[in-house]
Amino acid sequence: MARYLMALDQGTTSSRCILFDLSGNICSMVAKEFPQIFPKEGWVEHDACQIWETQLEVAQKALEKIGATAADVAAIGITNQRETTVVWDKATGKPIANAIVWQCRRTAEECDKLKERGYTDVVRQKTGLLIDSYFSATKLQWLLDHVDGARQKAERGELLFGTIDCWLIWNLTGGKVHATDVSNAARTMLYNINTLEWDSELLELFDIPACMMPEVVPSSGVLGYSEKALFGSTIPIAGVAGDQQAALFGQCCYHKGDAKNTYGTGGFLLMNTGETPVFSENGLVTTIAWKIGDKVNYALEGSVFVCGAAVQWLRDGLQLFANAADSEAMAAAVPDNGGVYMVPAFVGLGAPYWDPYARGAILGLTRGTTRNHLVRAVLESMAFQTHDVLSIMQKEVGADMTALQVDGGATANNLLLQFQADILGLPILRPSCIETTALGAANLAGLAVGCFASMEDIAKHRHMDRTFTPDMAEETRASKLNGWHRAVGRSLDWIEH
Repeated sequence: MARYLMALDQGTTSSRCILFDLSGNICSMVAKEFPQIFPKEGWVEHDACQIWETQLEVAQKALEKIGATAADVAAIGITNQRETTVVWDKATGKPIANAIVWQCRRTAEECDKLKERGYTDVVRQKTGLLIDSYFSATKLQWLLDHVDGARQKAERGELLFGTIDCWLIWNLTGGKVHATDVSNAARTMLYNINTLEWDSELLELFDIPACMMPEVVPSSGVLGYSEKALFGSTIPIAGVAGDQQAALFGQCCYHKGDAKNTYGTGGFLLMNTGETPVFSENGLVTTIAWKIGDKVNYALEGSVFVCGAAVQWLRDGLQLFANAADSEAMAAAVPDNGGVYMVPAFVGLGAPYWDPYARGAILGLTRGTTRNHLVRAVLESMAFQTHDVLSIMQKEVGADMTALQVDGGATANNLLLQFQADILGLPILRPSCIETTALGAANLAGLAVGCFASMEDIAKHRHMDRTFTPDMAEETRASKLNGWHRAVGRSLDWIEH
């Protein structure tokens, strides 16, 4: 009898594998970071082969760590950094260039031209997305236009496109399966979320040969099997969802109005809007949460491009501390931010500003400013950005929230979550398992192979670790938000264009 569900959690800065038991407990976890590639300002790339190699390595080590074999694993669930774009040769399986990462802004000008040509409404109505270089379509177009011979090979049917889930599935199955799930397809700016198919008009607009596109499958369901050589025997691949949708599922946000925020490299707030898409007028994107059987759930999403990545910058760029966990003690060493605000617009700003030309700014510095104030300002920026997205979301959906579910690595930081509760004026609920992205992928896979009778059966295993209750005077909250919004105003439209 299989005892575990394997989650492959392929993130922006690391590949991880977590083995969960059928009660949602972590039994083994192995992670490995891989290099970030910055060829030019605002450009971000990954070596797709390193992504596959690190993901396979951590999966094998996670089994080895607890003496498990493939026979002990009921199914594999995959969750991934979304929008990141890989193009590879169908015959050799080798990428034609580095993957272009979701953070990369190289196609911002192309997106501006599309807006000027009047495509904003068409794209939004079909895909639920804003025209932005964040999404995959212009990244894929750029690769076809800038890699020698790529467009000709693509038109001959010799190249394949995929987001990271698709790239992992291709490699896990030894090239037998070229597929993505609806939640990842919905992030490409090429998939029609109303008709649930690749949109021929959009493929033509971006000059993408349809033969490159993967099959789109449900988020829960057996889509293939891992090659025997990888783990000793085959394992069904039965769950796939982009990282934020997987976290929404992992938080058991199954019903309309349920919402969660993930504090990862970026910050991502999603609200389940049920079986009907809600189209935003205020800079949020509409997306598919998941498809189970014939039922599709939609979500409203606000994306913050730089969240935990700002803490990494303090660690690696400024070398203010050796471990990200040290940021909490440093921030707690001062009573407040000392009037310092940090806008982490390293690659522009996402929702609700959508300004690719914004850049990072630190304001309010005085002679009394210390590195502790700067660290605190960075942590607070994560909460401020979440506030901006959530306030828009509540207006769009017309829902007054009673609490916010949270997950992601930064939620281990109690100071951050208390400040988040204070600045929102809402209780913050942290689950016992903060690895809800991986848990969501595992649960989607488990549901497909019969480990769980229903979604309600999964929810029985969910437990809370701590609730953070707001404890800030309204006047103080308003003052801090005013300072933040003044700082954001200074960072907007910084790059000349």
